[in-house]
Amino acid sequence: MARKTALPRFTVPGMKTEEGAQVAAVLQQRLHALNDLALTLKHVHWNVVGPHFIGVHEMIDPQVDVVRGFVDETAERIATLGVSVKGTPGSIVAERSWSDYSIGRADTIAHLGALDVVYQGVIADHRKAAAETEESDPVTNDMLIGHLHQLELFHWFVRAHLENSTGSLATEGDTTEKAAAADGASIS
Repeated sequence: MARKTALPRFTVPGMKTEEGAQVAAVLQQRLHALNDLALTLKHVHWNVVGPHFIGVHEMIDPQVDVVRGFVDETAERIATLGVSVKGTPGSIVAERSWSDYSIGRADTIAHLGALDVVYQGVIADHRKAAAETEESDPVTNDMLIGHLHQLELFHWFVRAHLENSTGSLATEGDTTEKAAAADGASIS
């Protein structure tokens, strides 16, 4: 499980306060990641250029809206578990385990290459959180699985721009945003 939080004075019926605190700690990390993803997607929306501009620009905004909804849902679940929600920019930066998004103004395909890596990280960590809550809190687990459905769909939207007709991804094997952006840009 993620780092511990102070024990709440209460939690949801049928769950011990220790369990509520553990689930809330897992969710707090997801909240930071989702807040970061929403900001990163908006950054991409503002900084894409090139021949595919309008398609990518317009593809990103609905993703931002859905992820912002996940942020609210996650924060409200943390509060429901009896734990104080940390939603400030400082708490995101202080508690995240990833670096800030590294691509500025760039070709749309370069940004999509970098977003491929971003989505891989967010989805992998969301899957881990879903597994961690499967036994202890089916309500939280169900929420995370619902998020995964949409996040994986958005990831596919991104990857469709990076895939060739044989099914190969331009960003295959890339683990950094900069490498994926360079490999993505090579196909445009």
